[in-house]
Amino acid sequence: MRDVEVGVFGGSGLYELFGEVERIEVDTPYGPPSAPVAVSEVMTDRGPIGVAFLPRHGTDHDLPPHRIDYRANVWALHSLGVRRVLAPCASGSLQPDIHPGDIVVCDQLVDRTSGRPSTFFDGPTVNHVSFAEPYCSELRSIVVDRAIATGVSVHRSGTVVVVEGPRFSTRAESHWYRRQGWHVINMTQYPEAVLLRELGICCCAIAVVTDYDAGVDDRPGVGPVSQDEVYAAFAAAMPVTRQVIVDVLGSMPSERSCGCAQATNGLEPDVPPVAG
Repeated sequence: MRDVEVGVFGGSGLYELFGEVERIEVDTPYGPPSAPVAVSEVMTDRGPIGVAFLPRHGTDHDLPPHRIDYRANVWALHSLGVRRVLAPCASGSLQPDIHPGDIVVCDQLVDRTSGRPSTFFDGPTVNHVSFAEPYCSELRSIVVDRAIATGVSVHRSGTVVVVEGPRFSTRAESHWYRRQGWHVINMTQYPEAVLLRELGICCCAIAVVTDYDAGVDDRPGVGPVSQDEVYAAFAAAMPVTRQVIVDVLGSMPSERSCGCAQATNGLEPDVPPVAG
């Protein structure tokens, strides 16, 4: 198996753009991940880099956001040696100056989910990781620069509010999120981001804006977004997303200079044995 340096949470619509992949079945202490991990060797300006692609929602997009086993997914990438993760995610805009087709490179996160297992540290080892800055500043800076270079409209920072789903927001909820000054809304960034932090893995969310949330675009005759519209908009953004990822891979330094690896406090979680 190739050495794997970078992980990408993205569906088959993304990794099929990278050519030949090797699909690897990974056992984790938390059960199987959403799908086999697709590993590819991506050619970049600094040579070939092993990249592991894992579709959050499953190969056939049959896992709703509240049923994803985030711990299994993150552990699967960790077990392959991944140290950095790029996390493209379909997101709705909460602000009128953030438009469908834009990319928001998030620097903050607000959790509005409920009941999702969100830590590897269930005891007896106790570990309170720092999460004041949920995303890696070093990786974010590279993503911002490379995304701008593609010509797409890029927002250098932004707060993503993560809701439980699978339903979309009511207009009242959407108006409230907008008034808080939050920028985009998504259903998968939590607990994904904090689980990566607990294992010392760098994470950068690449919010691909697919629509205006229910309380943003109130023009007469404009209805709320539909599931089909979101899927279609995210699929249409895949070529640009792929280009950003390739350019980021070629721009990353070999060694990390951020503090993500130290955020674990030097502790390893107590994990159950792999079943079977």
